[in-house]
Amino acid sequence: MKKVLILVNHDVVIYNFRKELVERLLKDGYEVYISSPYGERIDDLRKLGCKYVEATIARHGTNPIEELKLLRYYKKIMKEIKPHIVLSYTIKPNIYGGMASASLNIPYIANITGLGTAVENDGIMQKVTVLLYKYAFRKISCLFFQNEENKQFFINRNIAVDKHRLIPGSGVNLDHFTVLEYPPEDTIEFVFISRIMKEKGIDQYLEAAKYIREKYVNTRFHIIGFCEEDYEDKFRELKGIVEYHGMQRDIRTFLEKTHCTVHPTYYPEGMSNVLLESAASGRPIITTDRSGCREIVDVNKNGYIAKQRNVTDLIVKIEEFIGLSYEQKKAMGLYGRAKVEKQFDRQEVVNAYLSEVAKTH
Repeated sequence: MKKVLILVNHDVVIYNFRKELVERLLKDGYEVYISSPYGERIDDLRKLGCKYVEATIARHGTNPIEELKLLRYYKKIMKEIKPHIVLSYTIKPNIYGGMASASLNIPYIANITGLGTAVENDGIMQKVTVLLYKYAFRKISCLFFQNEENKQFFINRNIAVDKHRLIPGSGVNLDHFTVLEYPPEDTIEFVFISRIMKEKGIDQYLEAAKYIREKYVNTRFHIIGFCEEDYEDKFRELKGIVEYHGMQRDIRTFLEKTHCTVHPTYYPEGMSNVLLESAASGRPIITTDRSGCREIVDVNKNGYIAKQRNVTDLIVKIEEFIGLSYEQKKAMGLYGRAKVEKQFDRQEVVNAYLSEVAKTH
């Protein structure tokens, strides 16, 4: 039986955005191994039929000893499992999984899910990471990109150039995220759904919420996501202005009640899943003018694009949205759904993977 080893830094990366690929590989008779730190979605993946190999990954750490340990660990499990192909997502699994696969001559497919801050900004970390990528991807079978800007970054630095392939992000499961009925408008409800960290634009969202709530008493601002940085105290201070709901397993229950998703990120995104899922659910979106976000918005048709790190501009866009009639808001959501169906169907991503996996046999 052919074996696929999938390397990730978080169980959600696989379960929420790549489950359909996993299911298809299992259906096609592959044995699927998942290497990731333990999280609650691992049990769900096991139920699907995957085998689990626990990994320890310091997602933001730069300790060379820890990094070396991860490389050794990947080599060790590859020797034990003897996979026919390795698939990886996110920076550290991509780099150290690539090095391990290359050293053992195992076919390897990586996915650039965003550059990460260290790589996007000029400096020593960027130089080091580029060298690591060059070395890790020297024998790669295929390198997937989620947006044109990331692809160009790798072309400019001459990394695995003849192996590039662009896909529409992780795509969105159009059967899971269906058009939700647009909620009544006694209140206008906004939602921020993301890992809670500075670069996802949480400060801009909080500032905008303070201003808008004071001016428009019928507005409400919600926040959903895991606090990666320490914002809980701030949320408590702003109780009555914003409502924090913590991490949620199923965001559809919140999208059902909200009128618009606000994602004021300045983080190096691959392709924003939050925006794709919101648009697929028939919700207008407000985001920033950056790669991985702007591709999902047709301005004034399914949402608005604000300048990055600019509270004033974000407020302008939120007010524009508030000023629309109920029917216009609803139509915006439906336009977004049609756009996602046309351009971001997850099935396209699954098919791209299957065709690349087939080439390695």
